[in-house]
Amino acid sequence: MSLPSLKIGDLIAKVPIIQGGMAVGVSLSSLAAAVANEGGIGVISGVQVGFREPDFRTNNMMANIRGLQKEIKKARELSPKGIIGVNIMTAASQYKELIETAVKEKIDIIIAGAGLPKDLPKYVKDSDTKIIPIVSSGKAAKIITKLWTRNYGYVPDAIIVEGAEAGGHLGFSAEELHGNSAPRLIDILKEVIKEINPFEVQYDKKIPVIAAGGIFNGKDIIEYIKNGAAGVQMSTRFVATHECDASIEFKEAYLNAKEEDIELVVSPVGMPGRAIRTKFTDAMKKNKMPITKCYKCLTPCEPKIAPYCISDALINSVKGKIEEGLVFCGSSAFKLSEIVSVKQLMQSIIKEAENAN
Repeated sequence: MSLPSLKIGDLIAKVPIIQGGMAVGVSLSSLAAAVANEGGIGVISGVQVGFREPDFRTNNMMANIRGLQKEIKKARELSPKGIIGVNIMTAASQYKELIETAVKEKIDIIIAGAGLPKDLPKYVKDSDTKIIPIVSSGKAAKIITKLWTRNYGYVPDAIIVEGAEAGGHLGFSAEELHGNSAPRLIDILKEVIKEINPFEVQYDKKIPVIAAGGIFNGKDIIEYIKNGAAGVQMSTRFVATHECDASIEFKEAYLNAKEEDIELVVSPVGMPGRAIRTKFTDAMKKNKMPITKCYKCLTPCEPKIAPYCISDALINSVKGKIEEGLVFCGSSAFKLSEIVSVKQLMQSIIKEAENAN
């Protein structure tokens, strides 16, 4: 089956794949531009995006604003005709400033998760930037759509539905994840489509629903498209590419991971996540890690009681200090066996889809 294009407003991606935002520093301009050049939608992560700036520790907000500006500009230079997005966490303390920066830089799409981005429409007024919330239930999709339409007269340009097999922070309880009782992505997808249909009818606007979490190959994509998805978001497979912005050690951690090495961890704000087991993840289960510098990166985080600093843990890993860091990953990371170019990966996925029944 040939893959359809993905239409989000007046933006048309030839390949219906959004490369997920991965932080800190895993998906920046190099990866995002490469995906965009192959017809997908490339996404820059806005989480602590200025970590390479010299004043990152002393002037964190300005370093991140500057870093985001640089990455968007660089992505545009590398992919002048491609579709580029940025992923900004709703729970980020610099959410407002990063959103404003992305809009000022004329980013094509803003994707917002880790909480409900209730006021996101007000930041894109009079701009061409599209906005996409990430949800993990039909209820959340209905709530955010109702809020946006009631308060701003704005219908979501698309909705990403993220299931329990994704990496990073997850929108499910630890009990659901440990007990394997979290709903299946395909069921949440159908639930979201059902909940937003009345809004599509009322406002005469199609709201593309994009499936995310554990999607690994072209066959998976076809399955979700057949069940109503307009496209998919994929992250894990893009780590094992030459263009991925992370260190080679980070990429090799994915290649070397066995299925039993992928485990559930708890972030300092209490949200469960999925990561590759390292000495750091073993240690964090036993003892509180001293926090020498708090970036105030997440609004719910309390440094006095937080078990560790998630910023430092993610920065360590992306720079190659794997055993001293946190390596977020999707549930399928253990299936990766080689590093390829984004072009090779996209062509392979398209071929897998065409060969799927």
